[in-house]
Amino acid sequence: MRVEVLAGVERRRRWSFEEKARIVEASYAANTSVSVLARRYGIALGLLFTWRRQAREGRLGGAEQVPVFVPVVTKPEPAPDPCPPTLPASAAADEHPRRRRRAGVIEIDLGGDRRLKVDRDVDAEALRRVLSVLEGR
Repeated sequence: MRVEVLAGVERRRRWSFEEKARIVEASYAANTSVSVLARRYGIALGLLFTWRRQAREGRLGGAEQVPVFVPVVTKPEPAPDPCPPTLPASAAADEHPRRRRRAGVIEIDLGGDRRLKVDRDVDAEALRRVLSVLEGR
C-alpha cells in the first residue's frame, strides 16, 4: 500500500483507475469479506460498492477500455436426449418446404415391386439396420 501525504485544502485521496480496478477485482474473489477489504484500504464500504457498480456498468474510469467484472457461472452441458421426439413426415416437410423440394431422394429397388425411398437427411445407421433386415428376407 502506498502512503500519500495529504496537503492543501482538499483532504480526499485520489485513487487511480488501476488501484480502483485492483480493489474491485479483489472484492469479487472467493471467500473475501467486502467489509474487511474496505477497511484494509481505508475506504468507506459504500464507496467500494459504488466502484463495483461502476465496474459492472463499464464506468469505473481510466484512459483505456475499462474491464467489466461479470460473475461467471458454469454449468455442465446437458446430455443429449437418447430418444429425441420425431415429427411426422408431413410436419417435417411443412417445416422447411424449400429445403425439402431440393433434397436429394434415393430410391432403392428391393424387387417384387417394392421400393424404399430415403432423402439425404436419413440416419445412416438406421438405414443400415433396415437394409440388413430386408436382406434377410
